[in-house]
Amino acid sequence: MLKLTCPNCGVTGEETEFHPGGEAHLKRFGPGSSDDEFRDYLFQRVNPRGVHFERWRHQYGCGKWFHAARCTQTLEVFGTYTAQTSEIPQNIIDAIKSRRPDWEPEA
Repeated sequence: MLKLTCPNCGVTGEETEFHPGGEAHLKRFGPGSSDDEFRDYLFQRVNPRGVHFERWRHQYGCGKWFHAARCTQTLEVFGTYTAQTSEIPQNIIDAIKSRRPDWEPEA
């Protein structure tokens, strides 16, 4: 079971207290985008084996959205940060690199 900490209110709980919201850091496309860009935004998601960045909502707490970095193989959580953050924070990158030295963030 995942243990997540909401960066908004500071509460740590099991994944049942939170609601998953899919992949984090998606580039959104809207009016004026090509059909291919809009199709990819709606339907194309990565499903990596290893480090993954996801959106979560503190469903039974403050109700706010946040991002979590975790490993899909081991369920290890590297850290959480607010959803308003568009770049992966350096402390999260450092936490991942300390446990997965050969990991590199995608461009």
